[in-house]
Amino acid sequence: MVWRARIGALLVAPDTVPEIEFIRMVPKGVSVHFTRMRFEGAVNVETLSRLADEAEKAAKLLAEMKPDVIAFCCTSGSFIKGVGYDKEIITKIERVANTKATTTTTAVVNALNRLKVKKLSIATPYIDEVNVACKKFFEELGFEVLDIKGLGIRDDLEIGRQTPETIYRLAKSVDKEEADCVFISCTNLNTIDIIQPLEYDLCKPVITSNQATMWECLRLVGVKEPLENLGALFKSF
Repeated sequence: MVWRARIGALLVAPDTVPEIEFIRMVPKGVSVHFTRMRFEGAVNVETLSRLADEAEKAAKLLAEMKPDVIAFCCTSGSFIKGVGYDKEIITKIERVANTKATTTTTAVVNALNRLKVKKLSIATPYIDEVNVACKKFFEELGFEVLDIKGLGIRDDLEIGRQTPETIYRLAKSVDKEEADCVFISCTNLNTIDIIQPLEYDLCKPVITSNQATMWECLRLVGVKEPLENLGALFKSF
């Protein structure tokens, strides 16, 4: 029985990972409910820029089950047009759904600030043009991006097929000694099982898109329960 909160999640249509990870992260008494945003073509600046309009349509459907918060679950889709774009998406969702909203990018920025991160390294599955937009977004917010490296994948389904081992090694390859944190970007990457091992091995916090999104949603609905094996972030409510 749901007795603490309902979380609504707007997913990119081909994504296969967020449902699995969100359900594993959600604490007792909280439920998470999903709908999908239409997405056609390769993962690039043009296709990602269309997602905000799809978010409004999907949010109207989720609004019918009266969620306490709705999350736009796409990192690149919420930073692709620069600083402030995530806030525009939030405004659109809140207007049509009459409830709180957030985006993955918003959640990541709040997580970085909560952990007092100034310098970070970023691992992504993206092609170069999306990585350029990613780096620019965080730098314009005042973060120093020491390194960013992508897998160059254009097919969203293929992103979801990447193994935890691949992502673990990518994250280790971008880490710099002076980085305060490693951020693994993209809600369709399998990261939940590598957060804690990476934090042990790198001796620093690791933030992932799905982890930050769930942390932000729980924070917004007032459920501040520290959960095991999800890294330093989930001990920082």
